[in-house]
Amino acid sequence: MAVLLTTLFNGIAYGMLLFVMAVGLSITLGMMRFVNLAHVSLCMLGGYVLVTGMAQLGLPFLAALPLAFVAAAGLAVVLERGLLRHFYGSDDLTQVLLTIGLVFMSVSAAAWIWGASFKPVPVPDWLSGHQPVAGLVLERYRMFVVAVGGVLTLTILLGLERTRFGAMVRACVDNRRAAAACGLDVERLFAITFAIGGGLAGLGGALAANLTGLDPNVPFRYLVLVLIIVSLGGMGTVMGSLAASLAIGVADVATKYYLPAAGGSVVYLVTVGVMLWRPQGLLGRQVAHG
Repeated sequence: MAVLLTTLFNGIAYGMLLFVMAVGLSITLGMMRFVNLAHVSLCMLGGYVLVTGMAQLGLPFLAALPLAFVAAAGLAVVLERGLLRHFYGSDDLTQVLLTIGLVFMSVSAAAWIWGASFKPVPVPDWLSGHQPVAGLVLERYRMFVVAVGGVLTLTILLGLERTRFGAMVRACVDNRRAAAACGLDVERLFAITFAIGGGLAGLGGALAANLTGLDPNVPFRYLVLVLIIVSLGGMGTVMGSLAASLAIGVADVATKYYLPAAGGSVVYLVTVGVMLWRPQGLLGRQVAHG
């Protein structure tokens, strides 16, 4: 039982990381109907900014995390304003080819700037080691990740449900054309939402670097998982992304522990089953296009 509960906890921690990385793409994809595969490159950027901030700027771990968020958010705005917005009306294949090209470019740029080898990600002593909790021995860093993920989840939910900005975002997700007709500055909303989503991706990548490693191939490791989460949860739904992330996280960790020979096949089988059952995602709904 202790092993089972520990595996469940580790899966939840991994799922929280996936949620932080994927929720921004879910919301922006729901708003813009734009297939931005380059979202995962922002995850990689967050990890490298964290390492650079700690190693070269001498920043403590907790101070480098916001820097990762800001750097990824800034690059997200530059990409959205300078390039991606010119392709909003294009077909899905064009968007996929454009953004997958950006992914390959980011991988090459990261290898050129930071090198192709794995980068160590040191954490403070108080986040290292294990901590006894209710008869279980849990990793302190994973406990920190779960706590941060919980706070971010509440912040995102309250921001979308209890603020005027959240109401405007929901309006754009439901019907972008009608929101623009009602006087909303849709382009400005796009830029802000893109920045927040990109910043969360960078923060998630920074948090994940200590657990899954940091090298230029990070975008390829997370690309499929992030797309699965967006598809399973449903575009534009935070709770759907959270449910899908936790399910994928637990399934992936449990499979690697109990059925290592199966690899990631269980995750893909679950994905196929859910999409056959609910093509719009677990908590998604059919939304108007335009």
